[in-house]
Amino acid sequence: MIGLRIQNYQGENDYTRIHTFLRTVFLLNDRRALSWPVARFDYWRWHGIYNLGQGSLEQNTYIWETRRGKIAAVLNSEGLGHAFLQVHPTFKNAKLEEQMIDYAEDHLKEPSRKGGSVLWVWTDSKDTQRIEILKRRDYTHLKEHDEYQWRRSLKLAIPECTVLSGYSIRTLGDSSELSSRSWASWRAFHSDEPEEKYQNDWKWYLNIQAAPLYRPDLDLVAITREGEVAAFTTIWYDEATHSGYFEPLGTVPEHQRSGLARVLLCDGMRRLKRLGATMCMIAGRSLAANSLYREVLGPIYDLSQPWEKRWAG
Repeated sequence: MIGLRIQNYQGENDYTRIHTFLRTVFLLNDRRALSWPVARFDYWRWHGIYNLGQGSLEQNTYIWETRRGKIAAVLNSEGLGHAFLQVHPTFKNAKLEEQMIDYAEDHLKEPSRKGGSVLWVWTDSKDTQRIEILKRRDYTHLKEHDEYQWRRSLKLAIPECTVLSGYSIRTLGDSSELSSRSWASWRAFHSDEPEEKYQNDWKWYLNIQAAPLYRPDLDLVAITREGEVAAFTTIWYDEATHSGYFEPLGTVPEHQRSGLARVLLCDGMRRLKRLGATMCMIAGRSLAANSLYREVLGPIYDLSQPWEKRWAG
C-alpha cells in the first residue's frame, strides 16, 4: 500500500493548496518541466477550462495526500483525454504512478473520433520508471506530438533584437484593443480554418486577464502602422519561483518572417529580468517554433512525451 488517500478537487482551498504544491515540486526539480509550473495550471483553468471547455477542476483534477493533509501528487488533464502526473519527488514510486494511471484510465479517457476511447499520458523522456509502466500497459509513444520545454537562465546576456520598420512593440491596450487581439489570436492559431468560423467574441480574453499571475505590463503586442495586432505574447511571472512562462506566443500569418516573435521574446526576457526573474520557459511543438526557441533561448530543454492508449468501442 502507498499509504495515501485520494480525493477529487473540492474548491478554492484546494486550488491554493495545489498552487503551493506545484511551486514546491517545481523548485525541488530545479525548475525543470518534470512537473507543471504554476502558470500552466492557471492557464489551463482560465483559458483551457473557462474559454475552451476543457472539463472542470472538480471533474478533471485528483489529489493524493498524506493523512496529515500534505499533497504528494496531483493528477489533472489539460486537453480532454490527456493526463498529467504531478508528483512530489519524495513520494515518486512505481506503485503511486500505477495508481495514478489507473485513475486516469477510469476518469480522464475520452471518446475518440476514430471510435472507442483514447487517453494520452504525458511523461518526461528520461523518466524510465513511468515509461516502463506505460509500455507494460500497452501505451504507444506519439513522437510526432512531443513537446519541447525550453528554458533559459536570465543571468545570461539577452540577445539584441531590432523591430522592423512599420511595427512597434508595447503592452496591450485597454478593452478597446481586445477585439484586435482576439482576431490576431484566431488568425495565428486557426490559419487553416475559414474566417467565417470566427465568432467575433473578444470577451474570452477577460478570463485571461482575471488569472492571478496576469500582469498588464507583461502582456505584449506587436502593432502595425494601422494600429492592428500583428503578433503577441503573454508572460506569466511567478515571483515565488523567480520564473517567467511565455504562453501563448503567436504571429498573424501575413506578418510572419518579420522577426516579431523573436523581438517579443527578447523584450519579454528583459522585462522579466527587471522584475527579478532568473529563468524563463516556453513550450514548443512545431519545427518552426522549436527552431526559433533554440535560437533565442539556447539549447537547453526537457522533452515531454505523450503516450497513447486506445480502447475499442
